[in-house]
Amino acid sequence: MSSPVLAVDQGTSGTKALVICPERGVIGSGAAPVRPRYGPGDSVEVDPKSLLTSVIDAGRQALAEAGEPVAAVGLANQGETVLAWDPVSGTPLTEAVVWQDRRSAPICAALSCYSDELTQLTGLPLDPYFAAPKMAWIRRERTREGVVTTTDAWLAHRLTGAFVTDAATASRTQLLDLERVAWSPRALEVFALTDERMPEIVDAAGSVGMTHAFGREIPLTGLLVDQQAALLAQSVTEPGAAKCTYGTGAFLLAQTGHTPCRTRSGLVSCVAWRLDGRTDYCLDGQVYTVASAVRWLTELGVISGAADLDPVGASVPDAGGVTFVPALAGLAAPWWRGDVRGSLSGLGLGTTPGHLVRALCEGIAAQVAELVNAVSLDLGRPLSVLRVDGGLTRSALLMQTQADLLQIPVEVSSLPDVTALGVGALARMGIEPGLTPAQAVPRWEPSTVYEPAIGAAEAAERRGRFRTEVDMLLDRGAAARRRDAVSGI
Repeated sequence: MSSPVLAVDQGTSGTKALVICPERGVIGSGAAPVRPRYGPGDSVEVDPKSLLTSVIDAGRQALAEAGEPVAAVGLANQGETVLAWDPVSGTPLTEAVVWQDRRSAPICAALSCYSDELTQLTGLPLDPYFAAPKMAWIRRERTREGVVTTTDAWLAHRLTGAFVTDAATASRTQLLDLERVAWSPRALEVFALTDERMPEIVDAAGSVGMTHAFGREIPLTGLLVDQQAALLAQSVTEPGAAKCTYGTGAFLLAQTGHTPCRTRSGLVSCVAWRLDGRTDYCLDGQVYTVASAVRWLTELGVISGAADLDPVGASVPDAGGVTFVPALAGLAAPWWRGDVRGSLSGLGLGTTPGHLVRALCEGIAAQVAELVNAVSLDLGRPLSVLRVDGGLTRSALLMQTQADLLQIPVEVSSLPDVTALGVGALARMGIEPGLTPAQAVPRWEPSTVYEPAIGAAEAAERRGRFRTEVDMLLDRGAAARRRDAVSGI
């Protein structure tokens, strides 16, 4: 019988840890909260020490519940969250700037003449969402000391002493040459980061070092950015398939094989994972506010939490003419307009909380549908099914709306915590040479399949209303930028 492994998913709002046995499944779990701070000027920060504490606490909880030793540990990370830190002591020198933070927008604006070059080189559009603008902002506004990296490099250093990042996380920085899977001197130059000490880029599975953080000494053998770990756990390992994770945001990834797919539709082309020196790539699209939009409705008192989506939404048959574009932190792919903010239209005296809930679900689903459409255009063929995971997949209303607008089946994962399961599979591959992803990942089975319940004409009409509202927001945003330019702002 194979020994269990510890899988740790360090996320935006918390850390989840699982002890996974290949024969018995999950035999222990733990969780610890993380509390980002949302401030003025689109700032989102978190105390780095709380990230490390959450990793250790969640991991120790899972091990205590399992009651038996593990052979290795895997770590998934947030991807685009960055900080400066002392490479000798490991002491943080700044707060961690979270992936949602937009304070580096002026840097992106100043570098706009390099946008096409950077996209061709790295696969990423020039946007504050990615790590390099945040790294440049930290160097300009906070400190020139130490190193500045994504959080995975800091966590791995605190756990093992190694200075590494995996290829997929490196590809989320906008500093990686996508073809060579190596740091790009040109991209570093553009962001004025040429003199930075960058972590070694390693495979997603393999020995990084030993850690005592969870008690007895165990090797860290799996590293991957969170959404790619979920892609692996969803068994999306062949070109043409896709998954979407509904968490703080929504993240749709589609496998493209061993060659980068240069998007024509506003998506991101990045590394899915590198195993045994061989790189797989994926297309990636994002919706910035999903669970965070639900939290916004909750804070307004419209609902008491995500569990209210279905009962409150069921109180009305439709959205009652209300259209909600939940771009509360800007529009990501395929528009890449961080300056745009959300809108609610079609409100009337008869508008109820049920109408707002249905409009929110439709707004989330419509944005994901735009991403699926972009993936289909880039791949040259439509998707036949979408695999989904994440906390909001518990909402039957949201998932049915998603199937309706997509006009394809939506398969909900039967396995919770797929990000942790994905990095757990990598941890196992790191200690069992020759093990393939298909052998390491639990067999895919949907818990629920949502089939479209409306016709194609109605789906097109509903998506058309949403696109019209988005176009109006984009036009207003463009007009505002022209006014600012004229006034010298």
